Amino acid sequence: MNPAAIRTSGLSKRFGGVRALNDLNLEVALGEVVGYLGPNGAGKTTTIRLLLGSIRPSSGSAEIFGLDCWRNPTSVHRRLAYVPGEASLWPSLTGAETLHLLGRVQGQVDGAYRDELMGRFDFDPSKKVRAYSKGNRQKLVLIAALMTRADLLVLDEPTAGLDPLMERAFRECVAEARQRGQTIFLSSHILSEVEALCDRVAILRAGKLVEIGTLAEMRHLSTLSVEATFEGAVPDLSVVPGVTAVEVEGATVRCQVAGSVAPLLSVLAGSGARGLLSREPSLEELFLAHYGTGPANGGARTRTGAARTGAGAGAAGAGSVPDGEVAGHGG
Repeated sequence: MNPAAIRTSGLSKRFGGVRALNDLNLEVALGEVVGYLGPNGAGKTTTIRLLLGSIRPSSGSAEIFGLDCWRNPTSVHRRLAYVPGEASLWPSLTGAETLHLLGRVQGQVDGAYRDELMGRFDFDPSKKVRAYSKGNRQKLVLIAALMTRADLLVLDEPTAGLDPLMERAFRECVAEARQRGQTIFLSSHILSEVEALCDRVAILRAGKLVEIGTLAEMRHLSTLSVEATFEGAVPDLSVVPGVTAVEVEGATVRCQVAGSVAPLLSVLAGSGARGLLSREPSLEELFLAHYGTGPANGGARTRTGAARTGAGAGAAGAGSVPDGEVAGHGG
């Protein structure tokens, strides 16, 4: 049996008295595109650093393609490429020199695809890194990762600083990588990006995995929005089971429905409704449903066929990377 692309078991990390990651158990299957969500400090980048072998776990284990991430970092890095949200680059090198160096470190480069990527991202490789804007530095690390056609792409806020056109180019590249069978692990705050690209989504809160599944499986986390228009008087929907947040404006009523919609539909049909609109929750609504003021729950609720995945945003220095830690090219 082929190993999972990513597998963690009881993975935890403490920084002094702060538990940045707590007992993370997850898998990412080969060929999956998995989105990992959570607010700043939730544990996303901490887990990515653990997967890269750049920090040691306090307890538990992490494997990539069956290899221990801490004990076999060289073998692991030969099969992955990493894009940080905030890369430390070499300011005196040109873009072309940086791509050449990173390609030599990683060990595999598709030269024709690299040139194609520079065109698609409208990237000028002749300038020195110090002259690049944040967006152009992000293009550089994206090209450096994608040109390897690595088996696993670990992407931490990969479109930070990109304009909408370049975000579209990135999404096209991810879709193509998925078609080639590459595995993609994507941590992002851009929920529309995750919704458009990912097969599965996992939500991290305060270092714990609180929900994991496909978008369809996770729709239960939020309510259905319903708007109905009536010929005559608007019925009192507040007494209907599962209905909340009722708002009446003239002959129109808006509400939220949790659970079965059958009781609401029965009332609407018997009250002369002449128009009905309903909308499923967006990924943003699903995400926000988890972030009240209470503590995280005891663990992830896994739906049937739910995503097997992981990563997390770090309590210690989230978003930063050591000098030279670019695009995951480790030898």
